[in-house]
Amino acid sequence: MDPLEIHTARLHIRNLQPKDLNDFHSYRSNPEISKYQGFDVMDLSQAEKFIASQQNKMFGKPGQWIQYAIEEKTLGKLIGDCAIKLDESDKRIAEIGITISHHYQQQGFAKEAMLGLMDFLFAVKKIHRIKETVDVENSASIKLIESIGFRKEGHFIENIFFNEKWGSEFQYAMLKSEWRKK
Repeated sequence: MDPLEIHTARLHIRNLQPKDLNDFHSYRSNPEISKYQGFDVMDLSQAEKFIASQQNKMFGKPGQWIQYAIEEKTLGKLIGDCAIKLDESDKRIAEIGITISHHYQQQGFAKEAMLGLMDFLFAVKKIHRIKETVDVENSASIKLIESIGFRKEGHFIENIFFNEKWGSEFQYAMLKSEWRKK
């Protein structure tokens, strides 16, 4: 299977590469970035191992999260990463997540990356449904998801234990038929 390649006006979404290590570590070692994520801060060695673990993963294996680089085209620099997981029981359902470096937030990059991923999943891969799970305290992500048109489907109370405390999450989703109407 070919490596993932998604191009938007300002972004290139592609497979993570060893050359991304320093930029990746720069934001993945920041506690504010990992605050609402399903990962903890990473030291340089952990970041290097994580990138290496992604090298042989290809889109399409149900139940497996695959992390991709979000590169800003004019800088040729990694500014974040995104993940896609196809549902284990039905590969026509995908879950996505996005992390943007603190240096590049509030510039529309997360929305642009999200829209690029959604175009790819709905139009190219014929995904039926995309879901997004977000910490109830992550107001920036909630605002982003709702601005794109995701529908809130659930509120899971104290359903995840992370960083020594219980957290609650919202689940959002969008169907391909809803995307076409946008």
